[in-house]
Amino acid sequence: MTDSRSRTFDWSDPAEALTQLRNTGTGLESLQAMIDGRIPPPPISRTMGFTLVEVRDAFAVFECVPAEFHYNPIGAVHGGLACTLLDSALGCAAHTTLPAGVGYTSIDLNVRYVRPITHASGVLRATGRVIKPGRRVIFTEGEVTDASGRVVATATSSLLVLASSE
Repeated sequence: MTDSRSRTFDWSDPAEALTQLRNTGTGLESLQAMIDGRIPPPPISRTMGFTLVEVRDAFAVFECVPAEFHYNPIGAVHGGLACTLLDSALGCAAHTTLPAGVGYTSIDLNVRYVRPITHASGVLRATGRVIKPGRRVIFTEGEVTDASGRVVATATSSLLVLASSE
């Protein structure tokens, strides 16, 4: 018989958080408000267990402790965790460069997995940086490192800037 485990979590209404995010100021200001706890995190961060921990202009960092619930059938953390962390870090790095009321969406995301991740990897740190800002497209790069500082995945992404009316 299989040893069963469970996990519970809660989240805030994403529509209310989005309204707060849009009314807090620039992209950088709104993301800092999230770190400070004035705006709740998006549901996906609660579901997957990751947290935005640092932002500055053209830069964002998320952290996550990999756990059994992140595992795939071959006994390692599913690559989707690293991919989601990178998508979040690169997107938020782009968001820090945007004025109030302007959004973005990913055009592409290219992820390279360098080494396996397990719960023994310790805290994962996903860092995103803008390498070329733009009025219509923003180019970013980043990596995920484990608790020992080893790179476990890298990524690049292009993000489309969305005017507030789009």
